[in-house]
Amino acid sequence: MPKKPANKPAKPAKVPVHGPQHSNQVRIIGGAWKRTPLPVLSASGLRPTPDRVRETVFNWINHQRDGYWADAQVLDLFAGSGALGFEAASRGAQSVTMIDTVVPVVRQLEDIKAKLKADNVQIIRADALAVAQSAIARGQKYDLIFLDPPYQQEFLERCLPLCTRILKEGGLIYAESGLALEFEEGAAPEWMAPWEVLRADKAGMVFYHLLKHKQTAA
Repeated sequence: MPKKPANKPAKPAKVPVHGPQHSNQVRIIGGAWKRTPLPVLSASGLRPTPDRVRETVFNWINHQRDGYWADAQVLDLFAGSGALGFEAASRGAQSVTMIDTVVPVVRQLEDIKAKLKADNVQIIRADALAVAQSAIARGQKYDLIFLDPPYQQEFLERCLPLCTRILKEGGLIYAESGLALEFEEGAAPEWMAPWEVLRADKAGMVFYHLLKHKQTAA
């Protein structure tokens, strides 16, 4: 009589993986690393700019820069997932400096940089406001600054006055906020008064804006 097949060994139970987990991912929209997925950590306050919003924003920026990125020096003060900074790097920015304070986030950004061989990217674990103050002291200026800070913590109110001193003439700022930054004539708060909103839109509860200093907005 034929032998009965041996019972297959039971699969071992899955062991939970400890450490930060990826809640989802976003993708680079254009450039050399187009369609490359970027994992997003399940970290408190981490809120990556959605793909479709980034596509719109980079269309705005491309229009302002005539599609030319080769000389762009970019500062991403609240890097998070790195979606904005790596997008700029993918499109050929000369340099992209990403800032974040959270150790697991910084480690993941370093991992992504290594996988992409992104030599034009520098990642620094530091406080955004301290980095801006340091840039002022060194006379360092940027063509494009990304401001996507945690909401309800008045980071924009504190960062934008510093950005007037580290943005090159004709430079651009991309800012996300839980509130619209467009105000009636004469009604803008002091920290917003020097800025012109070139473009603005809303996705869900998020308002996003492209800003230029009024002295160079004409």
